[in-house]
Amino acid sequence: MTDTPARNVSLVVVDDHPVVRDGLRGMFTAAPGFEVLGEAANGVDALAVVAELDPDVVLMDLRMPGGGGVAAIAELTRRGARSKVLVLTTYDTDSDTLPAIEAGATGYLLKDAPREELFAAVRAAADGRSVLSPAVASRLMTRVRTPAPDPAATSLSAREREVLVLVARGTTNREIAAELFISEATVKTHLTHVFAKLGAKDRAAAVAIGYDRGILG
Repeated sequence: MTDTPARNVSLVVVDDHPVVRDGLRGMFTAAPGFEVLGEAANGVDALAVVAELDPDVVLMDLRMPGGGGVAAIAELTRRGARSKVLVLTTYDTDSDTLPAIEAGATGYLLKDAPREELFAAVRAAADGRSVLSPAVASRLMTRVRTPAPDPAATSLSAREREVLVLVARGTTNREIAAELFISEATVKTHLTHVFAKLGAKDRAAAVAIGYDRGILG
């Protein structure tokens, strides 16, 4: 370790698994240069914790009951939060990666990342630099270089794609509304548009068409 003093990077850990939160808290607390201010078990609680504690970096899981990470990231971006969001998840599919980055995440790492890589990523995020795991970076480059397989795939808005992704996971309208911070009536409106654009008569057909046309990863 060098003798050069460095400002501690403050963090909030957001994950629905207590063991994961405890592990991350212990790891960063034991490492010099970091300070864990707090934690949250879902995206909704994360918004309140971040507003109260104003950390430099939020370590954000994506799929959590009671409020997902992507919607929380989008809301933090909308609020103009100072905190940078570094996604830390087990999922590297397009349906998770792209919405998170589009919502405003500064970086995206997988939970199997080595400890030193995670430390470096948090420092980079605190400085406003983008950090992507090699697997995620490769996926994004492929996605950017590959044209959409069907023009209809691009006709869905970002929010309509979000709704379709949640439908594909078996999420109810009420749960979708809670996760995206919108009303059930708005969810139904989005679904109506999705069905019309895809030529689907119900949820199952929309999901099947979504996979067939590459809208769903």
